[in-house]
Amino acid sequence: MILVWYIPVANGGAPGIIYEFLAASVYYGFVATSIAELASSIPSAGGGGPYSIASPPTQTLSYGTGLIKFYGWIFGTAAIVVIPANVVVQMYVVFHPDVLPWHIFVTFVLINWICCLTVIFFNRYMPALQRIGLFVVIVGGLVTIIVLASAKSHASAAFVFTDWKNATGWSGGVAFLTGMLNGAFAIGTPDSVTHMAEELPHPRRDPPRAVAAQILLGALTGFVYAVALMFSITDLDAVLNSNGSFPLAVVYAQATGSKAGTFGLLLILLLSVMGTNVLAFKFQTGRMYWALARDNVTPFSSFFSKASPRLSCPQGHLNLGLLAILTTAFGAIQLGSKTAFADLGGSFVILTTTSYAMAILPHLLSGRKNVPRGPFWMGRAGFFINTMSVLLIVFTDVMFCFPYALPASVPAMNYNSVILFGCVALTAFWWIIHGRTQYPGPRLPHLDAAGHKIDDEI
Repeated sequence: MILVWYIPVANGGAPGIIYEFLAASVYYGFVATSIAELASSIPSAGGGGPYSIASPPTQTLSYGTGLIKFYGWIFGTAAIVVIPANVVVQMYVVFHPDVLPWHIFVTFVLINWICCLTVIFFNRYMPALQRIGLFVVIVGGLVTIIVLASAKSHASAAFVFTDWKNATGWSGGVAFLTGMLNGAFAIGTPDSVTHMAEELPHPRRDPPRAVAAQILLGALTGFVYAVALMFSITDLDAVLNSNGSFPLAVVYAQATGSKAGTFGLLLILLLSVMGTNVLAFKFQTGRMYWALARDNVTPFSSFFSKASPRLSCPQGHLNLGLLAILTTAFGAIQLGSKTAFADLGGSFVILTTTSYAMAILPHLLSGRKNVPRGPFWMGRAGFFINTMSVLLIVFTDVMFCFPYALPASVPAMNYNSVILFGCVALTAFWWIIHGRTQYPGPRLPHLDAAGHKIDDEI
């Protein structure tokens, strides 16, 4: 993963960045394994909602799981789109130092809508675009690591691995646990491929393999990139006090010693994020909302559940437009408060993991007997893996709601707990006035014994 830079050094300095990312990877290893088992058993574009339908209390829990996950993904989409927006502005700043906050927002809006229109009108080319993006990630990542490693000067091994610097006001342990939030944001999408299950050649076998590949490769590449990046920092204060929109550019400048080199590395990052992250978030969030509309979860479900065979857009071009509008609205938050906007990334982690727990816990409490066994089934080990997943989710979500630093202040407050409460309250309200009488339960694909999709649904 090339997004491990998105971690504040206040929670331990360079060692905190590396070890907190590794800890988040282990944490998500448990969660991803549980999600992979459920995806193998119940392949569905709806993800968590259909998973929870197999265990009591069925309808209510399935309804809430799907909406909570969607809230997380739409917030995450806004948080991910701002990354290339900042990179583009920073590429301009490399040669022109003057930048204003509205420059970032305008770039954010352009990228948001360009990606939305790409997914709508070029949906049939998405596999090719994803392959190109993967190629850029692999080759561009190697080029970036080689350039960073070839820098004339490097930080010491002690700076990278042992010089713990805690500037949060919390104890070392609390600082480490709260710092895991950003590592979780970098690697925390184990369910993304599961929303394409109904279109894969082998819907019960392919998703678990893809989930495993994502977590393992993400952890490995993220660790290597993080180490190379930390060794390239020769002046940490300059990075922290950067007046640009993207402090990572300062690290690149220190490593390359040239504007052209900094621009080139930022371009690699831009292409990588656009190809494998922004388009993927748009694609998966649209697919998720379409599945919810198909199950009559959302307002105006019949309208937003429509698909366009002409555009080859199975998730519906109408709901993608709605999501682009919502993303634009969330992006405007950064004009008023960068702290509040930054909390969207944290809420993505908290809301999605909460939805995972809402799917895993009923499966566990029912003795793992209600879910049909898929090709990937953990057997007795599943009790331990599922239990660890739920406990880690509850524990880390509580920690991720702690204030970022002490003493706590209103401008720098962590509003993730407020966002979580608001989303739960909104879900409960919509269930009472709509879902309680109108929600029929998720529509699941009908698969034969070999795992191939049959035309009718159950």
